[in-house]
Amino acid sequence: MNLPFFIALRYLKARRSRHIINWISRISVAGIAVGTMALIIILSVFNGLDGLIRSLFGAFDPDIRITAVEGKSFNFDDQMRGKLEGSGAVAHYCEVVEENALLVYRDRQSIATIKGVCEKFTLVSGIDSMIIDGKFQLYQGEIPTGVIGYELAAQLGIGLNFINPVHIWVPRRSERLILDPNRAFNHQTIFPAGIFSVQQDYDSKYFIVPVDYARNLFGYAENELSSLEISIPSQMKPAGAKTRLREALGDSLRVQDRMEQHAYFYKVMASEKWIIFLIMTFILFIASFNTISSLSLLLLEKKADMNTLQSLGAREAMVRQVFLWEGILVTALGLIIGLLAGALICLLQQHFGLVRLPGSGSFVIDAYPVKMLFTDFLLVTLMVGVIGLIAAYIPIRIMKRRYFLPGSQAE
Repeated sequence: MNLPFFIALRYLKARRSRHIINWISRISVAGIAVGTMALIIILSVFNGLDGLIRSLFGAFDPDIRITAVEGKSFNFDDQMRGKLEGSGAVAHYCEVVEENALLVYRDRQSIATIKGVCEKFTLVSGIDSMIIDGKFQLYQGEIPTGVIGYELAAQLGIGLNFINPVHIWVPRRSERLILDPNRAFNHQTIFPAGIFSVQQDYDSKYFIVPVDYARNLFGYAENELSSLEISIPSQMKPAGAKTRLREALGDSLRVQDRMEQHAYFYKVMASEKWIIFLIMTFILFIASFNTISSLSLLLLEKKADMNTLQSLGAREAMVRQVFLWEGILVTALGLIIGLLAGALICLLQQHFGLVRLPGSGSFVIDAYPVKMLFTDFLLVTLMVGVIGLIAAYIPIRIMKRRYFLPGSQAE
């Protein structure tokens, strides 16, 4: 066994002559363990929230969305249809017309987004699995029907009674100024056939209707679209599909994968995660000062032992290694305890939901989601290891210069 490591291990196990050193050493281990545990839990919770949000977005958003680079709409002609189908990156696609409108139901009104979709919308999204009342139905016979978000329906007091229709008002698409209010707006009615619940941003915003109904409502031409929503083949990655579609459709259309559709939101989530990680790392670094204090006191207590080792021929470097190993062992012990404790708490949260979300029952989940990743454990281990080395090196350097290891034995 390596002699400095063996001596450091004996010092770690042995009782100190002064009880304060024992307590400071225990506090050092506890501080590192708690900091490590907190890092693992925080990173795992952020991973869980990220996965949950991605799954919710995936229930409504397509794998790929195609929109116009300039303007709000584009013409989807037969030539473009051929390029799209010949790209090899499309499993299903859905034509979409999307605009804002005023909804009026009885004596209530609200601004909402009317999203006109085709029958294939359920193939490019998971909206049919998010229906909480009624069913996803765009037509009842030849009569167009719609599906409305839960919060929007609650705000308007809408029920699925097929007695009172929802009135939709939108400005006419005209270059001329129309002063007569009766002619300045298009007005149509529709009955909701279902209510969906994905997440608040969608539930309070969208009313899904047939695409032909939306074209007629907003005054769009027969082949005019706001966007194309695409599901890609299961064996293809989004990046590869996006590249193929860009090559096939050219630069006049914007091709976005699911991450790019919510780029700002994902950037904010990632920023929050790493900012909190850095804050917790800084707190862990402050907690490592206990290790510095413990090693400093241990150096003073074992000064006679080290002088004896030097008298027996030990080099100064070996003496320094003893206390460096002592700091490493303290850090490693706290790290192992923290990793195990963090993993245990995450597992308990996964299986039993120990920490509940406030307002339980109004969310799609009741408890905070957690997801442990090997890369997070590796990152935390490296970070704590670096902090531990710094904490072990500082007291050795200071004590060498001021009180100890006068250099009687040259290296």
